[in-house]
Amino acid sequence: MQLIPTGEAGKPRNQFPPVYVGETLIHEDDIAREMQHHPAEELAEAWHEAARSLAIRELLLQQASRLNLDSIDDEEDRIARALELELNVPDPSEQDCERFYAANPVRFCSPTIMAVSHILLAAAPDDIEARIRQEEAGRQLLSALLDGRSQFNELAKQYSACESRHQGGSLGQISKGQTVEEFERPVLSLNEGLHPELIESRYGWHIVRVDQRINGELLPYEHVKPQIRQYLSESVTRRAFRQYLQVLAAETGVEGVDLELPDSPLMQ
Repeated sequence: MQLIPTGEAGKPRNQFPPVYVGETLIHEDDIAREMQHHPAEELAEAWHEAARSLAIRELLLQQASRLNLDSIDDEEDRIARALELELNVPDPSEQDCERFYAANPVRFCSPTIMAVSHILLAAAPDDIEARIRQEEAGRQLLSALLDGRSQFNELAKQYSACESRHQGGSLGQISKGQTVEEFERPVLSLNEGLHPELIESRYGWHIVRVDQRINGELLPYEHVKPQIRQYLSESVTRRAFRQYLQVLAAETGVEGVDLELPDSPLMQ
């Protein structure tokens, strides 16, 4: 995270507009403290996330007061009660769940499992010369394999920089999430057999052979229905929450920050 520029007494420099929710000012010191919970590459992004979070909190607390909920001491409980009273979120129907299941079969498949072997020609990510050399070496080895002049196991033992060389290059069974993304993405799309192109990763260049591929199968609807119902419920709740905030912001007045929410819960 980028360091926050500071002025006197270690406070962030006042380089952003003041944030108001109705007549209430969200103090810049509070925003600065909140920024530690919103790490970002750019200072402006961290500030905006922190300011938005505090503005939403103040907006909901003010609404809770209008609902005569100030007798609830804990602010989190007060906000939760206000949302409970104000948000009308219907439960997803059986038909909604069935339609989502039918429209998104890939999301409900068992993982594809593959038995993979490789030869790693190692090179550091920032060593351009080594990468060029290893790519050329890899092409020569791959050509020998495709022409039948060499055996995969023997070349793995002789040239691979991976410990799998002791097993002839075998990585065993892999599935999604078990290897680095830049290796996994192309490999999981391959059919059985020797892949005729090199695959590059942060570790160098890979010659890859798929020894076995077991495609994932669509899971039964009843097995994934609870997952679908939870997803749809959370999606509807997020949408209702965004609309609710927009109405509150229009009624109360919010200045200095954009309350447009991402497609994920902001209030925990």
